[in-house]
Amino acid sequence: MIIGVPKEIKNNENRVGLTPAGVSSYKQAGHRVLVESSAGLGSGFGNEDYVAAGAEILQTAAEVWSQADMICKVKEPLPAEFPYFRENQILFTYLHLAPEKELTEQLIAKKVVAIAYETIQMDDGSLPLLMPMSEVAGRMSVQIGAQYLQKQQGGKGVLLGGVPGVLPGRVVIVGGGIVGTNAAKMAVGLGANVTLLDINANRLRELDDMFAGRLQTLISNHYNIAEAVRQADLLIGAVLIPGARAPRLVTEEMVKTMSAGSVIVDVAIDQGGSIETVDRITTHSDPTYVKHGVVHYSVANMPGAVPRTSTIALSNVTLPYGLLLAGKGYRAAISHHRALARGVNVLNGHIVYEAVAKSLQLPYTPLDDVMQDLPF
Repeated sequence: MIIGVPKEIKNNENRVGLTPAGVSSYKQAGHRVLVESSAGLGSGFGNEDYVAAGAEILQTAAEVWSQADMICKVKEPLPAEFPYFRENQILFTYLHLAPEKELTEQLIAKKVVAIAYETIQMDDGSLPLLMPMSEVAGRMSVQIGAQYLQKQQGGKGVLLGGVPGVLPGRVVIVGGGIVGTNAAKMAVGLGANVTLLDINANRLRELDDMFAGRLQTLISNHYNIAEAVRQADLLIGAVLIPGARAPRLVTEEMVKTMSAGSVIVDVAIDQGGSIETVDRITTHSDPTYVKHGVVHYSVANMPGAVPRTSTIALSNVTLPYGLLLAGKGYRAAISHHRALARGVNVLNGHIVYEAVAKSLQLPYTPLDDVMQDLPF
């Protein structure tokens, strides 16, 4: 199979879909790898590194897309990339289609085999390809929040850890999954007063044991969220429903109760956001806006700010699945690997992931039905 690695074009997205180590693995398995020139520079990988690993360097994205059987990316394609789509071409990347109707319709129209990192799901419910970026984003959310709490950044001038004789800052985290847990680790480590809310009582018990009482836990409901948000210096949205649009758990009225100069970081923005006042996606070059006196940070590709760490972590987990797709072809690979099958969002012109279809109010067709109709 021919594997294509185009340069990411999203604002300040410096990650790349494949490391030179990944190229080497594909080559050893007998595949060709085409890398767009300079695709890896943002992550510290030069063209010479890819050539040494066995890749071929092409000068333009158009060349890579036109020749590759499978495209390995990091972020969802942008409109400038839509014309490159080809029927039966495998697109293996983060897609986050729930808030992306135009992209979804393009994937349907062009009959792309769209496989989303974020919905590949094990039988135990874990999301192995989303996990490392959730870890990065969760940890980043606290250091970003701490930065914007500084007065010169528009914040209220609170040091999260406090000092002797001064109370620490209050961090409120909505969601106790991978993002929330990693945010809590960083916030607790800084010495902040941390409250985490989740709907799962057993998960809260696990977190209470994990943090040995240094983390306050609350069942997530409207009343508890409202009370916690009102007191928060830093509010972190960390809610995920695989493949679906994130629920809006924090209302605009709740945000209005926060004191001026407080900070919101909504990590769920790539799935539409979990905080009602997060009404736009921001970028690394223009990351914040102020609403009701509160600083809002809603960058959809947070890990792109630490591309070296993020690219290597991502490649570590995507490579085995990519090799499976390349080695067996997508039909056999998804037929024999249930976790990978759950990653298929669009196939042969149909949405085959129900949560995406519901979020976009578009028709849903079960994957098995589409697979039966595929030509062989």
